[in-house]
Amino acid sequence: MGAPDPHVITAAARIREAYATGQPVAPVRDLLPPGDIAAAYAVQQINTEHWLAAGRRCVGRKIGLTSKVVQKQLGVDSPDFGMLFADMARGDGDEIAADAVLQPKAEAEIALVLERDLADPGTTLADVVRATAYVLPAIEIVGSRIARWDIRLVDTVADNASSGLFVLGGTPMRLDGLDLRLCGMVMERRGEPVSLGAGAACLGHPLNAAAWLARTMVDVGAPLRAGDVVMTGALGPMVAIAPGDVVDVRIDGIGSVRCAFAPGQPA
Repeated sequence: MGAPDPHVITAAARIREAYATGQPVAPVRDLLPPGDIAAAYAVQQINTEHWLAAGRRCVGRKIGLTSKVVQKQLGVDSPDFGMLFADMARGDGDEIAADAVLQPKAEAEIALVLERDLADPGTTLADVVRATAYVLPAIEIVGSRIARWDIRLVDTVADNASSGLFVLGGTPMRLDGLDLRLCGMVMERRGEPVSLGAGAACLGHPLNAAAWLARTMVDVGAPLRAGDVVMTGALGPMVAIAPGDVVDVRIDGIGSVRCAFAPGQPA
């Protein structure tokens, strides 16, 4: 494999600049061929390798663009994925610094924790069921290094699928007897309901999303492994977050999870 395209290297450096300075940057789509998703993932991979070399540890993957409405907005017909690093994890009830994520928004999700590898290119929903140790309610705090969330598909893919932090509930639930498709969700911000949804909003079923991810990660040579966390995608609309907000998520049959954002200046 040849050296990365100089434009890909420049785009990766632009995104790292936002991490380093805490200031959003211009979209990277102006640096890449129009609609070139492979180039966008190459940007993501360069930064992934940079961060792993710097000592960060991969603990799983996140799935984005699982909503048909959002896919239509961005002109795509499939999800995307990004890396989860250990330093992105927060505990249930934790307070999060106001500047921890640029332009933060919250999504309610169902997280899977795997107990078996998923290394078959033809991974099915049944394979995912067998490989899942337990599920947890989760909050993904998405963020964008791109100024004003002015993104297209190549921007969000390059920007590690607009990842920020993730918060996992503390009570694991086995899949036995759970129908994740019908699990209703409510997200409250400062006690007011701000997002409603259900498992069916996530590619029809969160396990469909996980199976898609498993096949995709085999295709790119980085299959999901035992112990990985899989954030399966939003169950309802994402919600903008401001300093001082408290976010509570309840998912029927799975449980609840909460996080609070410290007072301060918006990121």
